Parts: sequence; C-alpha cells; structure tokens
Amino acid sequence: MEACLARIAEREASVRAFAWFDAAAALNAAGGARPGPLHGLPVGVKDVLDTADMPSEYGSPIWSGWRPRADAAAVAWARAAGGVVIGKTVTTEFATRKPGPTGNPHNLAHTPGGSSSGSAAGVADYFFPLAYGTQTAGSVIRPAAYCGVVGFKPTFATINRFGMKLMAESLDTVGVMARSVADCALFAGAVAGRNLGNPEVRPEHAPRIGMCRSPAWDKAAPETQHLLERVASALARAGASVVDRELSPEVAAVAEAHTIVMNNESGRAMGWELVHAPELISDGLRERLEFGLSRSETEVLEAHATFERAQYALPGCMEGLDVLVTPSAPGEAPAGLEWTGDPVFNLIWTSLHVPCVTVPAGTGPNGLPLGIQIVARIGEDRQALAWAQWVSAAIG
Repeated sequence: MEACLARIAEREASVRAFAWFDAAAALNAAGGARPGPLHGLPVGVKDVLDTADMPSEYGSPIWSGWRPRADAAAVAWARAAGGVVIGKTVTTEFATRKPGPTGNPHNLAHTPGGSSSGSAAGVADYFFPLAYGTQTAGSVIRPAAYCGVVGFKPTFATINRFGMKLMAESLDTVGVMARSVADCALFAGAVAGRNLGNPEVRPEHAPRIGMCRSPAWDKAAPETQHLLERVASALARAGASVVDRELSPEVAAVAEAHTIVMNNESGRAMGWELVHAPELISDGLRERLEFGLSRSETEVLEAHATFERAQYALPGCMEGLDVLVTPSAPGEAPAGLEWTGDPVFNLIWTSLHVPCVTVPAGTGPNGLPLGIQIVARIGEDRQALAWAQWVSAAIG
C-alpha cells in the first residue's frame, strides 16, 4: 500500500484516475485488512459501484456527495477476501457518455478509454494492482487495451451486480483489470466464489483458434489489421491450430440490436434523474436516452429476440474451436479526452454474454498500446483465461 500511495502522490495530479481518494484512510484500511486470497491488495473501485465509506457519484453532478449506506456486493466480497479499497476511480457519466478528466498514462493527451477510465489508467500506472470496471458495450476491454493492461469481462452476471448503478440490465457486467491474466483470475474468482484456475499452468495441448475479424472489420485501423495478421502467424508458430472464422448473420445482427436495447434500458433505468434533474444530464446522454425511450415496443422486443437468436447461434460459429481471437479496439487510443473510443469490437460479445479477455499485444504507430481479445463460450471463463495466457505468451 505504501508503494502504491507513493506512486499516486507522484502521478495522480497528471493522470487524474481517482474520483475520490484519501491516502490516510487507505493506509489505515491496509492495516486492518482481513485474511484471504486478496489479503492487503489495493483495489480501485469504479465509481458506479457503491461504497459505504466513500462517496458514490456515478460520474454525474446529480449524485454529488452521495454516501450509500452499504457496499455493492462486488465491493463487499473484495473486502471479505482481504482486498483494500484504495479509492473510487473515474467513470464517464453513468458509465455511458460524458468523459471525466483521466488521461492515458502512456500519453496524457490521449484518452484512457471508457467508461472504466480511472480503473484502466490506475492499473497501468501502478496506482493499484487490481481494479473493477463495468461493461455495457466495451467499457472493460477497450480501456484495458488502450492502457496496455489485462481486462477480463466474465460471463454475464458472474460477479454480482447488487449495489451497482445499473443502466442496461440485459448488458451491464462487472469485470476486472490487472497487469496479468493470472491476477484477473485470482481477483474475479475470489469475489465471484468461483475457481477460475491458474492460467499460468501450461495446458497439455495447443489451442484451436478462430481468427475473427468480426462484422466491424471496416472500422479497424491499419495497425489493427496488421496486428491480427501478426498475431495469427505467432500463434501458428507456437503450435496452435489457426483458422479464419466468420460470424453467422444471426450473430452479426446483434450489433444493431445492441443500440436499441442499451439505450432503451438506460432510459428506463434513469427515470428518477429524468424527472428530477434533467438539466444535469449531459446533452449527449439525454439524446441517447430520448432515442431509447422513443423506440416502439415492437422494436424493443425484436431487439431482445435478436439477442436470443444470436446467443443460440454462437456455439455453431465456434464449432471445433477453443476460442476466437479478435481485435480489442479499432486501434490505438484516440487523441483528446472528449471521446473514449469506439466500442464496435466489443458490443457484440457483451450482447452475447460471453467471457472476453484482452491482453497487451505491442504498440501502434504512435507508441500507444494495442490489445488482442480472446473470446470463449458462455460459462467457459476458466478456459477463456487459460487460453488468454497462452495467447499472451505466444505473441510475446
């Protein structure tokens, strides 16, 4: 904890990863950490997860100074496992729209991604070894990739969401970030009550991998196009069976349905804010909520039906494979802090409820990190982590 606090004192004024931070309270909490698998480990908590001893403001002035009475379940289980909440990390507005002030530690003039901005930046800059993020479209995988760390979005609802400021109940997923795949497995397993294995134990055979460009391939920057080719070659040299694999039309259709489901459910979730404090909602978010609420019942039901058809069809797309490998983001982190990047390479997998892991995969033309994403079937979280570690080792 003292090492993390020293790093924060040196860099936080520039990185601005925290929405709330008290060094003395963090040090005192470390002294009273419970025994357990996370004993004494500092944990950054995204500020859409409630904390009883710290403000929970959800990235919005509407909730300025709000102090919940109880921890979110994810926070409570982290503390029960011995983890120490070091502070609340910056989120975009309700984990959806307007970005906070956080910069990418690799280049502060670039976004760290969002909505889990402070968690990704803090792990990358050694403020804390473990952090919570949440993902509705791409908010764990994309910022982790932009900041050069490991991000793990588990199977939907693996980590309990009680006490989270929920926006899209069909999509919102609590995930974790760390600087290694094994640390993600340790953290997520401890708080979910799951044995996610030790990804650093070498498997008995090489994986069968499908290289998936995904329907968003036209959004891939040149560095991402070259990355996928380089990764495919490296995996084949390491002994993997590598084939190209396309998604079926049923699966690809969730990209458009995602927009309807996410914005409709977010609009319904924000009923109190829309009634009592609409002037404090950003123009960009209000526009998306209005779009969602204006969808007809038929449109919303069909979007949910599209999700169901896609979830049913995905196993067929993965037949004969252990995992898919696909881009984590369109390219490097964009310049500027007003946009957190496009989740186009993530939202399909979020809609499908499958586990995803992003691992660092070199740098792009501006020296910023690139990531590669490993995707498994629903419930195959342990396999996703194990093969993500294998891929990480293979690509160096």
